[in-house]
Amino acid sequence: MVKIAIGSIGDSFSVGSIKAYLSEFIATLLFVFAGVGSAIAFGKLTSDGALDPPGLVAIAVAHAFGLFVGVAIAANISGGHLNPAVTFGLAVGGHITVITGIFYWVAQCLGSIVACLLLQFVTNAKSIPTHGVAAGMGAIEGVVMEIVITFALVYTVYATAADPKKGDLGIIAPIAIGFIVGANILAAGPFSGGSMNPARSFGPAVVSGDFSQIWIYWVGPLVGGGLAGLIYSGSFIGSYSAAPSSEEYA
Repeated sequence: MVKIAIGSIGDSFSVGSIKAYLSEFIATLLFVFAGVGSAIAFGKLTSDGALDPPGLVAIAVAHAFGLFVGVAIAANISGGHLNPAVTFGLAVGGHITVITGIFYWVAQCLGSIVACLLLQFVTNAKSIPTHGVAAGMGAIEGVVMEIVITFALVYTVYATAADPKKGDLGIIAPIAIGFIVGANILAAGPFSGGSMNPARSFGPAVVSGDFSQIWIYWVGPLVGGGLAGLIYSGSFIGSYSAAPSSEEYA
């Protein structure tokens, strides 16, 4: 059952909420810097920049490590979303209000854009790689791939971090979330790029000026994240309490 709470502008501009937005901005910036930076580094270290198996593994590991750290450093402040699809999935389950979630999206997308601008500056204007489906693969297949892998990510977030019955999993939640992203990139990278994160795709699109396929990386992840929130919260979280106040951030 959908448990969306709208919230209020006043709550969304409390001191706790503003700290949460700043935390999401910084953590997403660091994650995207590491993830996109690994792709740029791979291109520099290879003659033609074509993705090969070692390169795919390196990029997957960089994203896994970067997300693990990003979630860990933001968890106690903002909940460590770093991803509009995660925020949307948690909003579906009533873990964050819609209005606060929108400000999370803004902070995440801004963090991604700034990360890509910094990368462009420090790499002497190297091109910023954008997400796109592989040659011979249609947009619909790309959307479905992103739905499936984002479902896996947000389901993992619920199971390890958002389920009130989970107990104290400590550092296990960020590790599990980082691992599922790394595994999904290994599986989906050669096909859809393995984004799972609209902000991760949006920053490179803005800085490169290439929006040709960006819709795939909003539609797929948001549908996948929403389905995960709907199914997990409806099937495995028995009791529901209203979305917490902005002081509790998520």
